[in-house]
Amino acid sequence: MRYKSFAFAALATVMAWSGASAQNFPTKPITMVVPFAAGGPTDTVARLIAQNMSQTLGQQVIVENVGGAGGTIGAARVAGAEADGHTVLLHHIGQATSATLYRNLKYKPAEDFAPVGLITDVPMTIVAKKDFPAKDLKELVAYVKKNPDKVTLANAGVGAASHLCGMLMMQALGVQLTTVPYKGTGPAMNDLVGGQVDLMCDQTTNTTSQIKGGAIKAYAVTTPTRVKSLPDLPTTKEAGLTGVEVAVWHGLYAPKGTPQPVVDKLSKALQTALKDQTVITRFAELGTEPVAQERATPKVLGDFVKAEIARWQPVITQAGVYAD
Repeated sequence: MRYKSFAFAALATVMAWSGASAQNFPTKPITMVVPFAAGGPTDTVARLIAQNMSQTLGQQVIVENVGGAGGTIGAARVAGAEADGHTVLLHHIGQATSATLYRNLKYKPAEDFAPVGLITDVPMTIVAKKDFPAKDLKELVAYVKKNPDKVTLANAGVGAASHLCGMLMMQALGVQLTTVPYKGTGPAMNDLVGGQVDLMCDQTTNTTSQIKGGAIKAYAVTTPTRVKSLPDLPTTKEAGLTGVEVAVWHGLYAPKGTPQPVVDKLSKALQTALKDQTVITRFAELGTEPVAQERATPKVLGDFVKAEIARWQPVITQAGVYAD
Protein backbone atom coordinates (compact mmCIF):
# COMPACT_ATOMS: atom_id res chain seq x y z
CA MET A 1 0.00 0.00 0.00
CA ARG A 2 2.89 2.31 0.87
CA TYR A 3 4.45 1.55 -2.56
CA LYS A 4 1.23 2.48 -4.36
CA SER A 5 0.97 5.74 -2.42
CA PHE A 6 4.55 6.57 -3.35
CA ALA A 7 3.90 5.76 -7.02
CA PHE A 8 0.79 7.93 -7.13
CA ALA A 9 2.63 10.77 -5.41
CA ALA A 10 5.51 10.52 -7.89
CA LEU A 11 3.09 10.51 -10.84
CA ALA A 12 1.29 13.54 -9.47
CA THR A 13 4.61 15.35 -9.08
CA VAL A 14 5.62 14.56 -12.66
CA MET A 15 2.23 15.69 -14.00
CA ALA A 16 2.40 18.90 -11.99
CA TRP A 17 5.93 19.57 -13.21
CA SER A 18 4.91 18.85 -16.80
CA GLY A 19 1.92 21.17 -16.54
CA ALA A 20 4.03 23.96 -15.05
CA SER A 21 6.71 23.42 -17.69
CA ALA A 22 4.15 23.62 -20.49
CA GLN A 23 2.58 26.70 -18.96
CA ASN A 24 5.94 28.48 -18.90
CA PHE A 25 6.89 27.34 -22.41
CA PRO A 26 8.85 28.68 -24.16
CA THR A 27 11.60 29.59 -21.73
CA LYS A 28 14.23 30.31 -24.40
CA PRO A 29 14.46 30.92 -28.16
CA ILE A 30 13.03 28.18 -30.36
CA THR A 31 15.12 26.72 -33.17
CA MET A 32 13.07 25.99 -36.28
CA VAL A 33 15.12 23.59 -38.39
CA VAL A 34 14.62 23.82 -42.15
CA PRO A 35 16.27 20.77 -43.74
CA PHE A 36 17.20 22.63 -46.93
CA ALA A 37 19.45 25.49 -47.98
CA ALA A 38 18.59 29.12 -47.29
CA GLY A 39 16.80 30.92 -50.09
CA GLY A 40 14.69 27.95 -51.16
CA PRO A 41 10.86 27.72 -51.02
CA THR A 42 10.64 25.83 -47.71
CA ASP A 43 13.03 28.34 -46.16
CA THR A 44 10.78 31.17 -47.38
CA VAL A 45 7.71 29.59 -45.81
CA ALA A 46 9.59 29.00 -42.55
CA ARG A 47 10.80 32.56 -42.19
CA LEU A 48 7.32 33.99 -42.73
CA ILE A 49 5.85 31.65 -40.13
CA ALA A 50 8.71 32.03 -37.66
CA GLN A 51 8.44 35.80 -37.53
CA ASN A 52 4.78 35.71 -36.56
CA MET A 53 5.12 32.79 -34.14
CA SER A 54 7.88 34.71 -32.34
CA GLN A 55 5.41 37.47 -31.52
CA THR A 56 2.77 35.04 -30.27
CA LEU A 57 5.11 32.89 -28.18
CA GLY A 58 7.13 35.74 -26.70
CA GLN A 59 10.45 34.15 -27.67
CA GLN A 60 12.37 34.43 -30.90
CA VAL A 61 11.89 31.56 -33.34
CA ILE A 62 15.22 31.22 -35.12
CA VAL A 63 15.33 29.51 -38.51
CA GLU A 64 18.35 27.25 -38.91
CA ASN A 65 19.13 25.63 -42.25
CA VAL A 66 20.43 22.08 -41.89
CA GLY A 67 20.52 20.79 -45.46
CA GLY A 68 21.62 17.56 -47.05
CA ALA A 69 20.36 14.08 -47.99
CA GLY A 70 16.97 15.23 -49.21
CA GLY A 71 16.04 16.82 -45.90
CA THR A 72 16.81 13.75 -43.79
CA ILE A 73 19.84 15.23 -41.99
CA GLY A 74 17.82 18.12 -40.58
CA ALA A 75 14.86 15.87 -39.80
CA ALA A 76 17.10 13.40 -37.97
CA ARG A 77 18.50 16.21 -35.88
CA VAL A 78 15.04 17.21 -34.68
CA ALA A 79 13.99 13.58 -34.15
CA GLY A 80 16.91 13.26 -31.73
CA ALA A 81 16.51 16.65 -30.06
CA GLU A 82 15.29 17.20 -26.52
CA ALA A 83 11.51 16.83 -26.50
CA ASP A 84 10.71 20.15 -24.85
CA GLY A 85 9.37 22.10 -27.84
CA HIS A 86 12.40 24.35 -28.22
CA THR A 87 13.56 22.54 -31.36
CA VAL A 88 11.04 22.04 -34.16
CA LEU A 89 11.10 20.97 -37.78
CA LEU A 90 9.45 22.64 -40.75
CA HIS A 91 9.47 20.13 -43.60
CA HIS A 92 7.61 19.57 -46.83
CA ILE A 93 6.32 16.51 -48.68
CA GLY A 94 9.78 14.97 -48.29
CA GLN A 95 8.87 14.06 -44.71
CA ALA A 96 6.55 11.42 -46.19
CA THR A 97 8.50 10.36 -49.29
CA SER A 98 11.72 9.83 -47.32
CA ALA A 99 10.12 6.78 -45.72
CA THR A 100 10.45 4.99 -49.09
CA LEU A 101 13.31 6.86 -50.75
CA TYR A 102 15.70 6.05 -47.89
CA ARG A 103 15.58 2.34 -47.14
CA ASN A 104 17.99 2.65 -44.19
CA LEU A 105 16.49 5.76 -42.62
CA LYS A 106 17.49 6.07 -38.97
CA TYR A 107 14.14 7.48 -37.88
CA LYS A 108 10.50 6.79 -38.70
CA PRO A 109 8.78 9.86 -40.22
CA ALA A 110 5.32 8.83 -39.02
CA GLU A 111 6.38 7.78 -35.52
CA ASP A 112 9.39 9.75 -34.30
CA PHE A 113 7.81 13.20 -34.36
CA ALA A 114 4.99 14.99 -32.60
CA PRO A 115 2.94 16.64 -35.39
CA VAL A 116 2.04 20.30 -34.80
CA GLY A 117 0.04 21.20 -37.90
CA LEU A 118 -0.11 21.64 -41.66
CA ILE A 119 0.91 25.03 -43.05
CA THR A 120 0.34 25.34 -46.78
CA ASP A 121 -0.04 23.46 -50.05
CA VAL A 122 2.34 24.96 -52.60
CA PRO A 123 1.77 24.44 -56.35
CA MET A 124 4.69 23.42 -58.56
CA THR A 125 5.68 25.00 -61.86
CA ILE A 126 7.53 23.61 -64.86
CA VAL A 127 10.11 26.23 -65.78
CA ALA A 128 13.16 26.65 -68.00
CA LYS A 129 16.01 29.04 -68.63
CA LYS A 130 14.72 32.12 -70.39
CA ASP A 131 16.24 31.30 -73.78
CA PHE A 132 15.04 27.69 -73.90
CA PRO A 133 13.70 27.16 -77.45
CA ALA A 134 10.21 25.79 -76.67
CA LYS A 135 7.55 28.50 -76.49
CA ASP A 136 4.85 26.43 -74.72
CA LEU A 137 4.44 23.08 -72.97
CA LYS A 138 3.47 21.26 -76.18
CA GLU A 139 6.71 22.35 -77.83
CA LEU A 140 8.64 21.55 -74.64
CA VAL A 141 7.33 17.97 -74.64
CA ALA A 142 8.23 17.54 -78.32
CA TYR A 143 11.71 19.04 -77.84
CA VAL A 144 12.51 16.93 -74.78
CA LYS A 145 11.36 13.70 -76.44
CA LYS A 146 13.48 14.49 -79.51
CA ASN A 147 16.56 15.66 -77.58
CA PRO A 148 16.64 13.84 -74.21
CA ASP A 149 20.45 13.64 -74.21
CA LYS A 150 20.78 17.40 -74.65
CA VAL A 151 18.42 18.54 -71.87
CA THR A 152 19.47 18.98 -68.23
CA LEU A 153 16.97 18.90 -65.39
CA ALA A 154 17.93 20.61 -62.13
CA ASN A 155 16.68 19.68 -58.67
CA ALA A 156 17.46 20.44 -55.05
CA GLY A 157 18.77 16.95 -54.33
CA VAL A 158 17.30 13.46 -54.11
CA GLY A 159 14.06 13.52 -52.15
CA ALA A 160 13.51 17.25 -52.60
CA ALA A 161 10.18 18.44 -54.00
CA SER A 162 11.84 19.47 -57.24
CA HIS A 163 13.31 15.97 -57.58
CA LEU A 164 9.94 14.28 -56.99
CA CYS A 165 8.18 16.55 -59.48
CA GLY A 166 10.96 16.03 -62.02
CA MET A 167 10.66 12.27 -61.57
CA LEU A 168 6.92 12.41 -62.28
CA MET A 169 7.54 14.59 -65.33
CA MET A 170 10.11 12.18 -66.80
CA GLN A 171 7.75 9.26 -66.17
CA ALA A 172 4.93 11.08 -67.95
CA LEU A 173 7.19 11.96 -70.90
CA GLY A 174 8.72 8.52 -71.08
CA VAL A 175 12.28 9.89 -71.17
CA GLN A 176 15.30 9.95 -68.90
CA LEU A 177 16.99 13.33 -68.76
CA THR A 178 20.37 14.26 -67.34
CA THR A 179 19.54 15.38 -63.81
CA VAL A 180 21.69 17.90 -61.98
CA PRO A 181 21.23 17.75 -58.19
CA TYR A 182 22.07 20.73 -55.98
CA LYS A 183 22.27 21.25 -52.24
CA GLY A 184 19.04 23.21 -52.11
CA THR A 185 16.62 24.92 -54.47
CA GLY A 186 18.29 28.32 -54.10
CA PRO A 187 21.52 27.22 -55.82
CA ALA A 188 19.53 25.32 -58.45
CA MET A 189 17.47 28.40 -59.26
CA ASN A 190 20.60 30.53 -59.50
CA ASP A 191 21.99 28.23 -62.17
CA LEU A 192 18.67 28.09 -64.03
CA VAL A 193 18.57 31.90 -64.13
CA GLY A 194 22.20 31.89 -65.24
CA GLY A 195 21.46 29.40 -68.03
CA GLN A 196 23.76 26.65 -66.73
CA VAL A 197 20.84 24.17 -66.67
CA ASP A 198 17.76 23.86 -68.87
CA LEU A 199 14.72 22.83 -66.86
CA MET A 200 13.36 22.56 -63.34
CA CYS A 201 10.06 21.68 -61.69
CA ASP A 202 9.81 23.79 -58.57
CA GLN A 203 7.44 25.41 -56.10
CA THR A 204 5.73 28.72 -56.83
CA THR A 205 7.27 30.11 -53.64
CA ASN A 206 10.62 29.93 -55.42
CA THR A 207 9.63 30.60 -59.03
CA THR A 208 6.87 33.25 -59.04
CA SER A 209 9.10 36.30 -58.70
CA GLN A 210 11.56 34.92 -61.26
CA ILE A 211 8.73 34.20 -63.70
CA LYS A 212 7.18 37.65 -63.29
CA GLY A 213 10.58 39.29 -63.60
CA GLY A 214 11.29 37.48 -66.87
CA ALA A 215 14.38 35.75 -65.50
CA ILE A 216 13.03 32.31 -66.42
CA LYS A 217 10.40 30.88 -68.77
CA ALA A 218 7.29 29.17 -67.36
CA TYR A 219 5.22 26.48 -69.06
CA ALA A 220 2.62 25.13 -66.62
CA VAL A 221 1.50 24.63 -63.03
CA THR A 222 1.13 21.10 -61.66
CA THR A 223 -2.22 21.61 -59.93
CA PRO A 224 -5.78 20.79 -61.08
CA THR A 225 -6.65 24.50 -61.30
CA ARG A 226 -4.70 27.60 -62.27
CA VAL A 227 -2.79 29.59 -59.66
CA LYS A 228 -4.19 33.03 -58.84
CA SER A 229 -0.80 34.74 -58.86
CA LEU A 230 0.02 33.25 -62.29
CA PRO A 231 -3.39 33.33 -64.05
CA ASP A 232 -2.01 33.05 -67.58
CA LEU A 233 -0.09 29.87 -66.83
CA PRO A 234 -2.04 26.73 -67.84
CA THR A 235 -2.23 23.58 -65.78
CA THR A 236 -0.33 20.55 -67.04
CA LYS A 237 -3.65 18.88 -67.84
CA GLU A 238 -4.85 21.90 -69.82
CA ALA A 239 -1.59 21.88 -71.75
CA GLY A 240 -1.96 18.20 -72.61
CA LEU A 241 0.48 16.61 -70.14
CA THR A 242 -1.22 14.13 -67.83
CA GLY A 243 0.28 12.36 -64.85
CA VAL A 244 2.12 15.43 -63.53
CA GLU A 245 -0.14 16.77 -60.81
CA VAL A 246 1.51 17.47 -57.47
CA ALA A 247 1.40 20.13 -54.77
CA VAL A 248 3.98 20.43 -52.03
CA TRP A 249 2.53 20.57 -48.54
CA HIS A 250 4.47 21.85 -45.55
CA GLY A 251 4.09 20.82 -41.93
CA LEU A 252 5.52 21.67 -38.52
CA TYR A 253 6.81 19.00 -36.12
CA ALA A 254 8.34 18.67 -32.65
CA PRO A 255 10.33 15.65 -31.41
CA LYS A 256 8.39 12.60 -30.27
CA GLY A 257 7.61 12.80 -26.58
CA THR A 258 7.09 16.56 -26.50
CA PRO A 259 4.38 17.21 -23.86
CA GLN A 260 0.97 17.62 -25.48
CA PRO A 261 0.34 21.03 -23.84
CA VAL A 262 3.56 22.28 -25.48
CA VAL A 263 2.53 20.84 -28.84
CA ASP A 264 -0.87 22.48 -28.48
CA LYS A 265 0.75 25.82 -27.66
CA LEU A 266 2.92 25.56 -30.77
CA SER A 267 -0.12 24.60 -32.83
CA LYS A 268 -2.10 27.61 -31.62
CA ALA A 269 0.82 29.90 -32.43
CA LEU A 270 0.97 28.37 -35.91
CA GLN A 271 -2.76 28.89 -36.39
CA THR A 272 -2.37 32.52 -35.34
CA ALA A 273 0.42 32.98 -37.90
CA LEU A 274 -1.74 31.49 -40.66
CA LYS A 275 -4.47 34.06 -39.91
CA ASP A 276 -2.05 36.99 -40.07
CA GLN A 277 -2.77 39.26 -43.03
CA THR A 278 0.91 39.82 -43.74
CA VAL A 279 1.49 36.06 -43.98
CA ILE A 280 -1.62 35.63 -46.16
CA THR A 281 -0.52 38.44 -48.47
CA ARG A 282 3.06 37.19 -48.78
CA PHE A 283 1.84 33.64 -49.41
CA ALA A 284 -0.46 34.95 -52.15
CA GLU A 285 2.44 36.79 -53.78
CA LEU A 286 4.31 33.47 -53.81
CA GLY A 287 1.43 31.59 -55.40
CA THR A 288 0.06 29.80 -52.34
CA GLU A 289 -2.19 30.30 -49.32
CA PRO A 290 -2.41 29.03 -45.73
CA VAL A 291 -4.35 25.86 -45.07
CA ALA A 292 -7.72 26.14 -43.35
CA GLN A 293 -7.46 26.50 -39.58
CA GLU A 294 -8.88 23.04 -38.94
CA ARG A 295 -5.99 21.51 -40.92
CA ALA A 296 -3.30 23.28 -38.88
CA THR A 297 -3.65 20.76 -36.05
CA PRO A 298 -1.55 17.85 -34.71
CA LYS A 299 -4.11 15.16 -35.57
CA VAL A 300 -4.67 16.28 -39.15
CA LEU A 301 -0.95 16.46 -39.87
CA GLY A 302 -0.29 13.09 -38.23
CA ASP A 303 -2.99 11.38 -40.29
CA PHE A 304 -1.90 13.21 -43.44
CA VAL A 305 1.74 12.09 -43.17
CA LYS A 306 0.64 8.45 -42.92
CA ALA A 307 -1.66 8.83 -45.94
CA GLU A 308 1.09 10.49 -48.00
CA ILE A 309 3.59 7.76 -47.14
CA ALA A 310 1.07 5.23 -48.45
CA ARG A 311 0.42 7.34 -51.57
CA TRP A 312 4.05 7.78 -52.60
CA GLN A 313 5.40 4.36 -51.66
CA PRO A 314 4.16 2.58 -54.82
CA VAL A 315 5.17 5.50 -57.07
CA ILE A 316 8.77 5.49 -55.82
CA THR A 317 9.00 1.70 -55.72
CA GLN A 318 7.74 1.39 -59.27
CA ALA A 319 10.23 3.99 -60.47
CA GLY A 320 13.02 2.16 -58.64
CA VAL A 321 14.52 5.45 -57.50
CA TYR A 322 16.16 5.37 -54.09
CA ALA A 323 18.47 7.77 -52.32
CA ASP A 324 20.64 5.20 -50.54
